[in-house]
Amino acid sequence: MVIGAAVVLFIASFLDYYDYGSNRIDAPNAWDGLGNGIGVYMVGVIGAALIVFSRSQPQPRKVVGLDLAQFGVAATVFTAWNMFWTIIDLGQIDAGAGLILGFIASLALAGGAVASPLVPALKAPLAGAPGQQAVQPPYGGQPGQGYGYPGGPQPAFGGQQPGQPQPYGAQQPGQPVQPEAQKAPAAPAAGGGAGDFTPFWFAVPVARQLYNEDGSQAPIAELAPGTWYLAVEQRGSALIAQTQDGRRGVLQDTTGIQRG
Repeated sequence: MVIGAAVVLFIASFLDYYDYGSNRIDAPNAWDGLGNGIGVYMVGVIGAALIVFSRSQPQPRKVVGLDLAQFGVAATVFTAWNMFWTIIDLGQIDAGAGLILGFIASLALAGGAVASPLVPALKAPLAGAPGQQAVQPPYGGQPGQGYGYPGGPQPAFGGQQPGQPQPYGAQQPGQPVQPEAQKAPAAPAAGGGAGDFTPFWFAVPVARQLYNEDGSQAPIAELAPGTWYLAVEQRGSALIAQTQDGRRGVLQDTTGIQRG
């Protein structure tokens, strides 16, 4: 809907902007004034392009903290709003085919842009857009084919198999069960017990921020679902994680992470 309306809007920019009736006056189109051609019509077309581009990406792209799709929606609404008041304020001049068709296309464009994040039927990914990423093996490894790997065979009776991701802190297969009195504490105090920690791979269930190790709340990276990261140290209930490009930071929220 958005793509079709944008095409019609672009075509309308080359049609007559005003209608002088039977007078032998060449009626201008939107491109006879750049304020209309670029400042109105093309703003709507560019807004549609931003929406389509954003919907075709696995993760939303942001500029100054805002999604590109939000910029696109604002642009389409601006075009429809501008054309509405242009038609209202024509005075003694009649609207040409380019203005009328452009206004209709801009209404359809703005309506589709606003409805896309609200209507479930319009939230489906575009054809060819990457879907939800499956969890990949750590750092370029080949996908596994055994039990527990994404897309691999599953246990016949729902039993947990070796190699299947485990919730963080869960008992690992083959690990002897210790009496409660002899179990090591689940979360050693910050700065202590580092020698007992064994690095492991993990994946996050949802996107989570990785913060600077100096204790500031400045995020240095965002951990994305579907990617394995390396936990290199534990600090209280938090983990020191390393990204694929070598950056290290504090993962404060370890709820629901899966061990590789």
